[in-house]
Amino acid sequence: MKKIPKFKDEDAEREFWATHDSTEYFDYSKGKGAIFPNLKPSLKPISLRMPESLIVHLKLLAKKRDVPYQSLMKMFLAEKIKEEFSS
Repeated sequence: MKKIPKFKDEDAEREFWATHDSTEYFDYSKGKGAIFPNLKPSLKPISLRMPESLIVHLKLLAKKRDVPYQSLMKMFLAEKIKEEFSS
């Protein structure tokens, strides 16, 4: 394996890796898997039109469970999707 040079700054390192093959510097066969338990999934905001009565009922259920109604909505949706995929 080739030795990785010292870089004067991140720009120099970025330029180096953009023009060199990392397989000449790292033995990827010795790599280990990693788990990052504190990473949060990427979220994408959406707009959703719903009847007001449905939102009122959802808020009442959320209040009983002491969770934000949008979180409860995500929980319900995730449960239903899991159910649909497992049938």
